[in-house]
Amino acid sequence: MDTTFTITDLALSLDTVWMLLAAMLVFFMQPGFALVEAGFTRTKNTANILMKNLLDFMLGSLLFWAVGFGIMFGVGKFCGNPHFFDINFYDFPLPVEGFLVFQTVFCATTSTIVSGAMAERTKFHMYLAYSVLISVFIYPVSGHWTWGGGWLMDGEAGSFMMNAFGTTFHDFAGSTVVHSVGGWIALVGAAIIGPRIGKYDKNNKSRAIPGHNLTIACLGVFVLWFGWFGFNPGSQLAAAGQENMDAIAHIFLTTNLAACAGGFMSLVVGWYKYKKPSLSLTLNGVLAGLVGITAGCDSVTTGGAVAIGAICGAVMIFAVEFIDRKLKIDDPVGASSVHGVCGFLGTVLVGLFDMGEGLFFTGSAHLLLAQLFGAVVIGCWALFMGFVVFKGLDLVFGLRVPARIEEEGLDIYEHGETAYNN
Repeated sequence: MDTTFTITDLALSLDTVWMLLAAMLVFFMQPGFALVEAGFTRTKNTANILMKNLLDFMLGSLLFWAVGFGIMFGVGKFCGNPHFFDINFYDFPLPVEGFLVFQTVFCATTSTIVSGAMAERTKFHMYLAYSVLISVFIYPVSGHWTWGGGWLMDGEAGSFMMNAFGTTFHDFAGSTVVHSVGGWIALVGAAIIGPRIGKYDKNNKSRAIPGHNLTIACLGVFVLWFGWFGFNPGSQLAAAGQENMDAIAHIFLTTNLAACAGGFMSLVVGWYKYKKPSLSLTLNGVLAGLVGITAGCDSVTTGGAVAIGAICGAVMIFAVEFIDRKLKIDDPVGASSVHGVCGFLGTVLVGLFDMGEGLFFTGSAHLLLAQLFGAVVIGCWALFMGFVVFKGLDLVFGLRVPARIEEEGLDIYEHGETAYNN
């Protein structure tokens, strides 16, 4: 038996281990989301929040393996040909089972974003129905358009994007594909289900409903920050060789700088605007910076990363206020602002700061227009599908729990247990 171990074998081994390690880090973002959402909401709904985050990954993993992966990576123009319960159709240089795991954790992240925006008033079984639909269809279709070989990233001569813009859409790790998809669906879901009881007074003025534990919310942000070092650098999907090592190191740095800039800028803007340095706004500012840099973490300079993070951190504060006070949409954790608005914004800003094709480096607006087009198209898809899903569920079954259950808490009525016992 030939036991020769070549340099190629070693490179593939390193790449596979790196991909799976990155998948572990992204998986660890699930408890991060759970902690953030639980901390920003009230004690009486904590078990419900934790259960939803657990469900997203369990159900999402099964459904993405069974259906979603085939739609996302199968051959097709609008979406891939479904390959039910079969992933071996996909030709990938690394083990396809490992690639499935890596993609699964991204799918679960998209689904999890929505739970916080609709927290404290959604029927558990209705949330389960939504989680099914995003895992088997909504996310895989937009994912096919981009990462699955679809039309938004088709760089062949004569393709739509090349004819229209002379370049393709660039979303390296998912500012739009993952975060804005989840954020826009969250916005529609929160709008359809309506605000929590007591959120707006008789004059329709917004009231603050403080979360029960900023300590675990802060811990959750640190966990997400840590997990993002798998989310962004892991999307390189290769670690062997000097070029890959340089790319991973650069992405690590741009990711961290954007997070710090986003947090600091939200601290400064929030302090100036509200006269107090808000922990909750700063935490969301860190996440805003991370979401914003995710599209271009591989292709912007370190200075560009700081600029993108700072812009997203500042805009997030105004987005939260606009959605809450002008649109009268109650989003307890700011998911639609952090993920929807900043995911969109970060994607478009790649068109300015990209080192190869950005407007600030080349004087050409081709990439900027391609980024704007791609972000708008995917945003419209998410908004439309979110409306269809949540409006349909609301009309047929009703999304919202009765007022008494909402006032007394979902934990006991929906799950028969509480997160905290006296």
